[in-house]
This record gives sequence, C-alpha cells and structure tokens, in this order.
Amino acid sequence: MQSTAFYYALGRPFSPVYGLAMRLRESMYSRGLLQSFKLSVPVISVGNLTMGGSGKTPVVCFLANTLKAAGYNPAVISRGYGGSANEKVNIVSDGNAIHLDARQAGDEPRMIAEMLPTIPVLTGVVRRFPAQRAIDMGADVLLLDDGFQHMAIRRESNLVLFNTDWLAGNSRVFPGGDLREPVAALGRATRFVMTGIREDNRERARRFGDLLQSKFPGKPVSFLEYAPCCLVTLNPDNQLLEKSSTILQGEPWFAFAGIAHPETFKQSLVQFGVEVAGVQGLSDHQPYTAELMEKIVKKAKQSDALGLITTEKDLVKLAPLSKDLKMPLVALRMEVRDEGDFVRDVLADLQRTPAKEPFSDI
Repeated sequence: MQSTAFYYALGRPFSPVYGLAMRLRESMYSRGLLQSFKLSVPVISVGNLTMGGSGKTPVVCFLANTLKAAGYNPAVISRGYGGSANEKVNIVSDGNAIHLDARQAGDEPRMIAEMLPTIPVLTGVVRRFPAQRAIDMGADVLLLDDGFQHMAIRRESNLVLFNTDWLAGNSRVFPGGDLREPVAALGRATRFVMTGIREDNRERARRFGDLLQSKFPGKPVSFLEYAPCCLVTLNPDNQLLEKSSTILQGEPWFAFAGIAHPETFKQSLVQFGVEVAGVQGLSDHQPYTAELMEKIVKKAKQSDALGLITTEKDLVKLAPLSKDLKMPLVALRMEVRDEGDFVRDVLADLQRTPAKEPFSDI
C-alpha cells in the first residue's frame, strides 16, 4: 500500500489530464462522434469506477445463475484481459464444454467458465463481435463483464460496484489515484451495488450508499454480501472440484493471492475458519511460473504449513503447475448473497426492456 501511495503521489500532477481525456471520450460517445452499438438483446453491464477489487466476477456469476434460473439464456462477454487468444471472437465456453485454458482465455473468463458450466463465455478486444456471436448461439441477455468504461455497446442496466472496504479509494483519478474516471461519470450508472458486506462494515456500506444517492438522486443502491462458501481443488483433468473443508481442521495453511487487495483474502480465510500460517501477496493477474511456485512452497514449508490455499482465480492459472507441487493446493470459493431486492429489481428491469430489432451492421 505504501508503494501504491508513492506512485500515486508521483502521478497526481497528471490526473487532471487523464480525467479530461476520459470526460472528452464520454462526451464523444454521448454526441455520437464515437459509435455505440445497440444489440438485439438486453445487455447488463457489471463494472466499477475504481482500478480493481470490487467483486465484479462473483457478481457476474451470481447474475448469470439468477437469469438462468429465471428462464433466460444468458452469456458472459469479457475483454479477456491477460489471455493470449487474439481472435475477433474467442469462445472460452459454449455452455457445454470449456475450450480455452486460463493462459488463452485470461484468468477471470476461465474462472467464470468453470463456475458457469452451462452458460457461454466469450471474449474479444472489440466486444461487439463476441456479443453478436453469443446472440447467434442463442443468448437472449448478455452480461458485460467489466463494462462500465466500455461505451461502444449500449446497455439497459449499467451496474457500478463499490467494495465496501475500499469504496472510492483515495478519490483521485488515475495515475494519481484509484479512479478510472472522474466521479461525474457515475451519472451513466443505472444502479449502484455495494459488495463485500460483513457485519463489521455494514454501517459503512449504508452511509456510502446514502452519499451516492444524495449526489445522484434517483439511482438505487443494492447491497450484496460476499462470503466464503467452500473449498475447491483441481481434478486430474484440471477442472475445479469441490473439496471437503474437514482438511482444514487444526492445521495451518499458507495463503497466497494475485488479486487487487490480497489483504481481504486473509480476512475471508479467517472468516471461513482457516488457520493462516502466512500470506504472500502478489500483483493482480499475477502470472505463475515454476520458479515462483518453488519460492511460495519454500515459504510455506518454513511456516510449517500443511498446504497451500489461494483464490479461485489464481487456482485456474495454476493448472499447468499443480501436478508438480510438493504440497496440497486448494482454493477458497466465494459466493454472493443478496441482502435485499437486488435480484427482483434486476429481473424487473429486464421485463421492462422493449423488444428490439436485430442489429445488422456488426
């Protein structure tokens, strides 16, 4: 965190320039100088204003399962950040089988495909192309993962997530702070979603929700808990498999995580009852090598840990290396829990969406 604060201090003089560029970009889309495409099915964007760690991926999975249970045929569209697949359309999963590994798809799309085995997941840098392919495959609603800044696709629901522990960070625009855009960009949102709610931060979430509604009247705020639910491991085919939590009882485990805020991972482990022997924080979207894992295993053994425990996002990237590890490896699976009327409201928004003619110019 001190390192981040140092670099933000260096970047602060450039924040106004970056913020101006983002406002200009938004203005060009709103005035039609940059084209925004309307698709033939409703689009729900799940995004944030901060640089990361707001719980987008779990919320996307939660919404996808909710829509599926309600009778829709959803598909997830992602940019595929960090993945090597570079076709216009990359089919991570067609809803029947997974076709790309984490290195090809990117860690988050692969994780989403593992968690949603019956729902298509597609990636592409220009997201209107995988979006149209998903519609051709039968999708009748699209979930745009990390889509708030992606204004080239119009959406019916524009959800902006805030992690309750981090809120808006230092409230400065990149590179002087945590914000991807100036706060005024929140005017594009249709709903704010507070994530990661626990008993110790619930009141903080309520106060920030009240602040958002005072600044952006008429935009509702939803509250979602984000809690550990089970352990998963990799089977011989490198697919995720639930594992009994009894292996944790009375034994210390060494934790590591390549996420935006690794310290929150330790909180989740303690909440789940894990005895944490040590924690190795890594950079977000950390690529894994045999050398890095050797160092982590060495630290784990020095701490007398029984095994290694990581996030589900990290676990899917470790498939090529997991068989050579000298210690057990598991991941903590997290789940979203609706604290109010979020599901009801999202479904109501979809039912109010008018039918549209197919867009033929994509």
